[in-house]
Amino acid sequence: MRFALWLMGVFAAAAALALFASSNDSTVTVYWPPYRLDLSLNLVLLVLGLLFTLLHLALRALAVLFAIPDQAHSWRIRHQERAMYSAMLDALLHWVAGRFLRAKKDAEIVLARESTLHSYSGDIWPDAARMRVLAHLLVAESAHSLQDTATRQGHLTQALDLATQQDIHVAREGLLLRAVRWSLSDHDATSALDLFMQLPGAVARRTVGLRLRLKVARMAGNTDLALETARLLAKHRALPEVSAQGLVRALALEMIARTYDHEQLVLIWQKLEASEQHVPEIACAAAAHLLALGGSGRTAFEWLLPIWNRMINAPDGLTLDQQVSLIRVLEDGFVSSTDTVDADWLQRIEHAQQTHPGHACLQYLAGVACLHLQLWGKAQQLLKAALPRLGNSELTGRAWMAVAELAHRAGDAPQAALAWKNAALRCLGQSAQPPSH
Repeated sequence: MRFALWLMGVFAAAAALALFASSNDSTVTVYWPPYRLDLSLNLVLLVLGLLFTLLHLALRALAVLFAIPDQAHSWRIRHQERAMYSAMLDALLHWVAGRFLRAKKDAEIVLARESTLHSYSGDIWPDAARMRVLAHLLVAESAHSLQDTATRQGHLTQALDLATQQDIHVAREGLLLRAVRWSLSDHDATSALDLFMQLPGAVARRTVGLRLRLKVARMAGNTDLALETARLLAKHRALPEVSAQGLVRALALEMIARTYDHEQLVLIWQKLEASEQHVPEIACAAAAHLLALGGSGRTAFEWLLPIWNRMINAPDGLTLDQQVSLIRVLEDGFVSSTDTVDADWLQRIEHAQQTHPGHACLQYLAGVACLHLQLWGKAQQLLKAALPRLGNSELTGRAWMAVAELAHRAGDAPQAALAWKNAALRCLGQSAQPPSH
């Protein structure tokens, strides 16, 4: 439709021009003394049109001629830019492919071409700073893989200075994160921690920042910081739930094991969250360590009370290993402290043993409590009843030793000898013989 209208317009203009030219009798007289020249108006208009066209073409030709140097300059700049981009792509591909020496050389070519382009053009193109920062980073990455620390640090410093001068926040954050990873790879916890502290708060709270902080804290031996970071990762669901729980448990156990003063251990326990205090492994380890440091037995038993209630209220709530750990700590508390076996705990143990008469571990614990309270007969009865059903070799061996001690107190030398033999066999991993009545 547009072409048809354009064609109709051309024909209409041609018809109008033909009508004008055929019926135009006007003339143009040019006086040039002593001459006079009469020209047709149609001819004058035609000549003027031709002159205008020739003048326009001449000016265009001159403009193209004078623009040749600028075009050549622009072409050389574009050629340099294409070569620089090509070298950057080669550097990235070589770095990804593990050809670090080639990647380092290509990145250095990018830096050289960018400097040449800047000095040749005299202008600062918008992406120059980011291109130089990225090239410095690739050189540093390649140097790190080649274990060239001096080159890595030199290009890292240049990249950080350029990113700071040009106010490129994203580039600076990325450089610092990479620098922290390099320090971790070098096992330099001090340098990694210093670099991490230079990160803005918002970056440090990101998932990648939290993961790095966890690694830095663990390498530096800062268990408090590592535990706090693990909690944040678990809160943000940056780790699988099972992995997060295992990590928090391991860090809490490590922090407890590194404590050498019972007052400090109490402070550490108070810093733990309620969910962490109710983890059987953490509670048992903390109570056992408190008893080993000479702390209050009552405090240790208070820490174990939620785990005890969990075992009593839900027999399947604790695994056999967790039950054994709890029984062991309670037994150690009976032996090492004089203020733990009070009326409340005796009532708890007796009630639990009566409520779950088939629970061998509870029978063993009740027997140990009676032994501690010098109730020899009842202790011997409970221990012998628990012996055949104890599923743990360590508890079985300790039960045989308690039976041997009771037999020795009763003056029954053969029974004591048999019990000591069975305890030794159990400690060696063999089956114990049934007690003789």
